[in-house]
Amino acid sequence: MVSTRSQATASLYLLMRQNYEIGASFARIKVQVTVGLSTIVGGVQQGVLGQSVFNPEFLRRSLKTLVTYANNDQSMAGTSFPDQVTDLAANLNMILVDTVKMNESKEDDQMLLDLMHRIANGYQNSPDLRLTWLQNMAGKHSERNHHCEAAMCMVHAAALVAEYLYLIEDSPFLPRGCVAFQGISLNVLEESAISDDVISPDEDGICTGKLFSESGVVGLLTQAAVLFEVGGLFESACQVYKVLIPIHEANRAFKELAKLHGKLQHLYTQITEKGARRVLGSYFRIAFYGELLDDLNGTEFIYREQSLTQLAEISLRLQTLYSNRYKPYPVEIVKDSSKVDLSTLDPGKIYVQVTFVEPYFDRYELRDRVTPYDKNFNIRRFVYSTPFTVSGKAHGDVKSQWKRKTILTTTNPLPYVKTRVKVIEREEIELTPAEVAIEDMSVRTRDLKQATSLEPPDPKLLQVQLQGAISTTVNQGPLEIASTFLSDKEAVAKSHHLQKLCHCFREFSLRCGEALEKNKHLIGEDQREYQREMERNFITFKEKLSFMLPEKRAFGVRPRRKSRETSLLQKISRGSGFLDGESKAQ
Repeated sequence: MVSTRSQATASLYLLMRQNYEIGASFARIKVQVTVGLSTIVGGVQQGVLGQSVFNPEFLRRSLKTLVTYANNDQSMAGTSFPDQVTDLAANLNMILVDTVKMNESKEDDQMLLDLMHRIANGYQNSPDLRLTWLQNMAGKHSERNHHCEAAMCMVHAAALVAEYLYLIEDSPFLPRGCVAFQGISLNVLEESAISDDVISPDEDGICTGKLFSESGVVGLLTQAAVLFEVGGLFESACQVYKVLIPIHEANRAFKELAKLHGKLQHLYTQITEKGARRVLGSYFRIAFYGELLDDLNGTEFIYREQSLTQLAEISLRLQTLYSNRYKPYPVEIVKDSSKVDLSTLDPGKIYVQVTFVEPYFDRYELRDRVTPYDKNFNIRRFVYSTPFTVSGKAHGDVKSQWKRKTILTTTNPLPYVKTRVKVIEREEIELTPAEVAIEDMSVRTRDLKQATSLEPPDPKLLQVQLQGAISTTVNQGPLEIASTFLSDKEAVAKSHHLQKLCHCFREFSLRCGEALEKNKHLIGEDQREYQREMERNFITFKEKLSFMLPEKRAFGVRPRRKSRETSLLQKISRGSGFLDGESKAQ
């Protein structure tokens, strides 16, 4: 058997070298070897071939022998041939290792999908196999109700098919390769057929499946649209249908067009009805520490979870998963977002740090990212905050509270064909207490504005925001922030940050008035006293605030004769009279 393996390895090497000498590449041999490995490994997994027939260790030795032949072949020195052989051997070994690991990771959904994705990438030069693995990944996601990720797998599959169809013939109504799908996802460029190892679809045995056709593209995209709709990404489903429209128009498929436009109408109606209430995912930073974790040690990911997933929920799930996997070693969940001191960790333990994160955008990005969908699609940067004080404590009073914002960048935008992606870059920004106050007031103002502009209105949400804004019992609320930073008018005049904080309070006050005015028209008879109480609190808040806020003229701005804010305040000042008058009218 040893001599047979040696002869087979030598024969394969000579075949690769001969093909290289003919065309400066042996792409066809690479595809055939890759397909052969897939067939053997698949046969073992399905029980067609016994373990005695296929031994992974023997294959690894043969691959090493191939690399040795290439590096010692003087006739190939100075060419790209040795590097190509090395890359092929590494790719085949990676596929082999990951396929074996899949059997060990059946209970770990994230690891299983990571391995499947790496195997799919290993078949980059074999479109038929890559397509199969993308479909397998979609199936796994669907089993776990990860509909958006399943849809992404289908979009990648359709982009792959479109890319190879475009190599055969440039049809005016078919998508012109994977670039036609960028409006659906930026990740589809992974399916570009630009490698030197790409073989023309005209070659025998390449792109022979029934999905490599116009009907295949239509079928894959239709499945993707359905999955996007189930996952709540209605806008993505619309983008998919828009790719299908030219195909149906070219085929005069008017019935299909009628159905498709009906689906578009339904999707746009869903977007309109659900509006700003949509929650399209929860995001967590998961970092792994511990020598027992091997490759995972020191790695951090962003996980995209189902909407409204709680920190406690994902923490318990991860603790249970890794406790079972690494018995008897203990697993500790670190919920503190501070940087982990590796020198303090127990080498006999596994540590998993779980932190809630949010999508992060620069100010200019927010001009285009308006809706919940905009803020949860094609996102690569995430942020979480860690409070601290100069004294070393995590929390202090308003004047001593600092904040460290950590911005993380991932390898790929989410959502992706996987539910977790690696973090490749981090940036830290420290906010002074005044900047923390500015951010706090900006968030409060934004929340009030969103609650006020909801259509149809949500009285409960509006009242929760109002109570948090102007209630006299709220600790570290707006009044305390104002009295801490704005009491000294000379300091305000000299500080750009404090002047900005003044502007924040003016905007906040305006939004409070708008929210109260809207709430007045939403309440029932039983809540009128509650409305009067909030109006009294607001008037008190305005009076106290007026002693601290400098005139706008001090900032070089001429005050208007009668501002919108003043008009609202006058209405609210007459609030009890309005309600009493209303009662009398009734």
